[in-house]
Amino acid sequence: MRIHRLPPETVNRIAAGEVVERPASAIKELVENALDAGARQVEVQVEGGGLTRILVADDGFGLSPEELLLAVERHATSKLLPDDAGDYDLLRIATLGFRGEALPSIGSVARLSITSRARGASDAHALRVDGGAMGRVSPAAFPGPHGARVEVRDLFYATPARLKFMKSERAEAMAIAEEIKRQAMAHEAVSFSLEIDGRKVLRLPAEPAGDVGRLARLSAIMGREFSDNALLIDHVREGVRLSGYAGLPTLNRGNAAHQYLFVNGRPVRDRLLQGALRGAYADFLARDRHPLTALFLELDPALVDVNVHPAKAEVRFRDPALVRGLIVGGLRHALAGAGHRASTTVAADALQGLRPGMTPAPAYRPGPSAQGFSSWNGGGWGQALAQAIPGLGETSARHEPTYEPAPGVSGFAEGDVAPAPTPDLVDYPLGAARAQVHETYIVAQTRDGVVIVDQHAAHERLVYEKMKAEMAVGAVARQALLIPEVVELDPAEAERVVARADELAALGLIIEPFGAGAVLVRETPALLGTTDAAGLVRDIADDLAETDQALALKERLAEVCSTMACHGSVRAGRRLTGPEMNALLRQMEATPHSGQCNHGRPTYVELKLADIERLFGRR
Repeated sequence: MRIHRLPPETVNRIAAGEVVERPASAIKELVENALDAGARQVEVQVEGGGLTRILVADDGFGLSPEELLLAVERHATSKLLPDDAGDYDLLRIATLGFRGEALPSIGSVARLSITSRARGASDAHALRVDGGAMGRVSPAAFPGPHGARVEVRDLFYATPARLKFMKSERAEAMAIAEEIKRQAMAHEAVSFSLEIDGRKVLRLPAEPAGDVGRLARLSAIMGREFSDNALLIDHVREGVRLSGYAGLPTLNRGNAAHQYLFVNGRPVRDRLLQGALRGAYADFLARDRHPLTALFLELDPALVDVNVHPAKAEVRFRDPALVRGLIVGGLRHALAGAGHRASTTVAADALQGLRPGMTPAPAYRPGPSAQGFSSWNGGGWGQALAQAIPGLGETSARHEPTYEPAPGVSGFAEGDVAPAPTPDLVDYPLGAARAQVHETYIVAQTRDGVVIVDQHAAHERLVYEKMKAEMAVGAVARQALLIPEVVELDPAEAERVVARADELAALGLIIEPFGAGAVLVRETPALLGTTDAAGLVRDIADDLAETDQALALKERLAEVCSTMACHGSVRAGRRLTGPEMNALLRQMEATPHSGQCNHGRPTYVELKLADIERLFGRR
């Protein structure tokens, strides 16, 4: 007989290859077990990148001696309960774990030790499993009133071939830290600590449940600049709630490593998020820049399938279009509500460029004495400042008037005199225009600082938003092709593109099916002019396969609008009058997204008076 049963040890090792891919995978399973057990404190210790030793300790419910024996058996779990008919519903998973594979899988490839005291019990017990060989339950010492301590030594010693595929200890330790951070983001009311090779690398105290505590936890993990520039997201649609925080477009990165999605408290990696973020930020960021986000989806467990992969890192939504629309709509609403706001990192970067970068700042010297400025300057302060800021000690070869420029030189019309500060203007968010520098930058005064505006970038955004509004009111103008173009595609790609024909028609692209693996292009958007119709359709097909959205056409239209806005906006080098500058500032305040241009670059920098005073030693 050629078909035979595999021994249990081999079966467990096969399962371990799916569930425990690396040390971070083992820690993920153990931490999720702790959270499902109601833990409020989770402590993780790692040695040798997790291959030498892993310890996960918690203060959860704990395990009785009988439960210890069941916990290391395959497909034994406390997280699935039968209904009245005795059936187990795998489509209503309300816990992080449910498969009952983690502990037996780890025990089959490592030396596993579990010590636990059940809540309300007086004694603690321990169980060891070495390479699948289970020992006996015996009394043991336990430091807390209840909980569990799971220790894993010599991970993959029973499958030495797997060790050859591990990365360096440092890389594995970084993957472990990233996993703990993800779990900590999803459970702000639980305290987490991580110790790697005897060094405490992460200590996150418990935060209050809710938005305030969640933002504090995100700030501790993603950085203070994220919390300073994060927009609150809270939207509900058809019973699905989206909450969390998204960064301003001017706070962006070169990769998508700082984009997190959680579904019912479970960290997941889903390409749906990538497509939704790309669509929501399409008007604000270049394709190679990525926003910072932490989004949390809460929905009925019956509407999401978490039993897609043994590692439970992927999920499948029953209505992905609803979830995608909720994410895109929620993000766009938050971005629109941000108005002209730009991230605080813009000002911080500007101030950093002015701070000393060559040598440490000299010790503070007192200001001018009764002997006058010459004595103070002679004492070395002025010389030190000149060394700290390159060029400050040099004689300027060109004098540029700043406050009362000669007629025709500044942006003010001839005969204008820079007006004295008026409460009505300086109290506006972007203040009152005071001067134009190099016919490119508008300098405005606010009640507590200074604003510097890039006139071209700012007006480009204003024109672009106006064009978008006009496109939204009416259909996009189309131009018919003299000879319709046939585009050859894979049959599945052609089917996906044809299924979105109505959506593409609203964007000005008219297509028809043309056989099993081709589409016929009859009309294209007039904004694109002479365009490569075949390349456009193939790009759309790629987008539909990857994100189920026709982003290529939307982005091309947006790019054309952006180019037209660029050519139709106030150019650098054009002199503006005082009223023109103030009118531009008022328009920016009234226009959403005016804090950044179409590629995520800031349109203005705001410097607080206190920061400026620190630069000059006044504070």
